[in-house]
Amino acid sequence: METILKTILAEWREKTLPEIIKRDTELPLPANDKFINKTTVITGFRRTGKTYLLFSLIKKLLQNYSKEEIVYLNFEDERLPQKTEVLTALIPTCLSFFGKKPKFLFLDEIQNLPLWSKWVRRILDNERVHLFLTDSSSRLSSFELPTELRGRSWEVRVYPLTFKEFLRFKNFKVNLEEINYLENKKAQIFHLFEEYFLYGGLPEVVLSPKEKKIELLQNYFQTVIKREILDRYQIKNELLIKTVLKLLLNSSYFTLSKLFNNLKSLGFRIGKTTLNNYLDYIESSYFLKSLLFYSPSVKNQLFYPRKPYFIDNGFITALSTKFSKNYGRLLENLIFWQFQRKENEIFYYQDEKKNEVDFVLMDQEKVKKLYQVCFDISDFEAQEREVKALIKGGKKLDCNNLNIITTAKTNEIDKKIEVIDVISFLLGDK
Repeated sequence: METILKTILAEWREKTLPEIIKRDTELPLPANDKFINKTTVITGFRRTGKTYLLFSLIKKLLQNYSKEEIVYLNFEDERLPQKTEVLTALIPTCLSFFGKKPKFLFLDEIQNLPLWSKWVRRILDNERVHLFLTDSSSRLSSFELPTELRGRSWEVRVYPLTFKEFLRFKNFKVNLEEINYLENKKAQIFHLFEEYFLYGGLPEVVLSPKEKKIELLQNYFQTVIKREILDRYQIKNELLIKTVLKLLLNSSYFTLSKLFNNLKSLGFRIGKTTLNNYLDYIESSYFLKSLLFYSPSVKNQLFYPRKPYFIDNGFITALSTKFSKNYGRLLENLIFWQFQRKENEIFYYQDEKKNEVDFVLMDQEKVKKLYQVCFDISDFEAQEREVKALIKGGKKLDCNNLNIITTAKTNEIDKKIEVIDVISFLLGDK
């Protein structure tokens, strides 16, 4: 084991770090040892750029420290045994190989090793080292963090690229004023928006040619199912998990009973408790998040169907059938994650006549804003439906801040409602 670790440490010392495109999310540079007894935890869906976030910070640290003082390890390296002893041997091996203990440890996918959290706690208690950990499941999230690390970690959540970051990856310098007045700029940004809208913001997909994007997204789908669901929870029925996910991909709403009945009609035998566990497992992989109905009553929230939103639009395009051409679904999915990044408390709302408000934003248990998402608000029937539901929802929920997000502004539709074009919304102008 020591030989394997020394080989990997030697490779690390000689490794040239890749070019980094700046993200809006950055890890803070440790200014001193004030918080050395806490670990920084970077969580999020696979392939969102967590490792590159580590590399970005490492590059900054290398201006003042040597590679011997900054150590990076990826525990998905097949040469490393999935044993606690690897962790136990890590710092002593660094001392033996480099002649000094590391000041900074960057550990990718540490949750793959047994008893990792107990080791982390021991290091925080006994070693003066800054720890940075990443995780593609929710095991390091604030919701599932082991007891021994409660109060001993900072969580940084990494999402797919925002549209602003996407433009940076495409080397497109954006100026909203230019876009509004220069037709060629307007055409360019709408062309780029269409790509982002359809294929999403996973960095490798963004930088890949169009003909490779679907294949990459499908490969990611397979990897997440295998590593974050089947392997983690020791589930053997891969076809069942894939079927559950594809049913959700092709649904605007879901309930446990409806999913159960659909699976039963397809010949799958599964109990409702097990199915509910599977839904929890899918959410723990960060692949999906479900939106609850707004009601002051928790019982009512659980009675109504939930709405599924997938971590990246690319998966809806690559895997869905029913919604492959439903731009309304894609736009709504995009907007949901824009709100989610800002940690808004979000719900949806329906009245007794099924008039629906897509997003209800809360602030300290009070309804703050209502949003409708409509791909083409110039369509008269769509406009009438969305406006009617929004105004009724505003009255029911005692909220006057009413908004519609659409792909292009139209003439004023109602003085009570602000119409926001999606480009301005995604770029932070609204």
